Amino acid sequence: MRRDVLELRQFYASDLGRAARAMVKRKVVEAWGDAHGLDVLALGYATPFVSHLTSSARRVVAAMPASQGVEVWPADGRNLTTLVAEDAFPFTNALFDRILLAHAIEECSDPVGFLREVWRVLAPSGRVIVAVAARNGMWADAEKTPFGHGRPYSRGQLAELLREAELEPSGWTRALYVPPLGWMSGWAEGFEQVGSRIWPGFAGVLLMEAVKQSFAVKPKGVRVRARVARPVLAPAPGAAPASRRPEPVLVAPLGGAKRKP
Repeated sequence: MRRDVLELRQFYASDLGRAARAMVKRKVVEAWGDAHGLDVLALGYATPFVSHLTSSARRVVAAMPASQGVEVWPADGRNLTTLVAEDAFPFTNALFDRILLAHAIEECSDPVGFLREVWRVLAPSGRVIVAVAARNGMWADAEKTPFGHGRPYSRGQLAELLREAELEPSGWTRALYVPPLGWMSGWAEGFEQVGSRIWPGFAGVLLMEAVKQSFAVKPKGVRVRARVARPVLAPAPGAAPASRRPEPVLVAPLGGAKRKP
């Protein structure tokens, strides 16, 4: 069962949630920059990490699963969010250049089907980032945070899941090394700098980027023996036309003259 949208909003309004937002958002900026002129989709509850793109991207849409609920976003402008079914997004094929998934597949009943819908609405050569709770991280056991619910993933498991949905992993990174304790959120930046060097395997969030690749398949020629029928009787040469027949010549005895018949 998915966390309710009110729980998610309450977490990201807390000190610990703001620290998590800053650490994960930094990785998105490093990967995509400002996404100038691109169409961006935020799936699950990814609005805390794409707010900086609304001023530069051509379009930013937030889609939240119906079982989670939806909130108005952004709070100070035109609403950009919509409810979606996990197995049928209300978007046309190949619409978005960038898609970010956060709190999306950990509690999904059919993550492969969900990601195949992501593949459908992703433009050719588009890029998607999936942010999930890391299996070995401390946050996967922190039930007071959204990362402590659902299924966490290891790097190999997430890569296998993406490939099953026909998305090819192209890179990965980790974030959120601060322990999931509210009173330690003030040291989040220090933990981020030190943790990535000393204990990289204990990050709270795993982020993996994948691309959609479409290839035109050219059929390969196959050599096949051709059976040629041979006639049993070879045709006899026909008689030459009368106009082409040579005239008979009578040969007289030696010393005689030739004459026509």
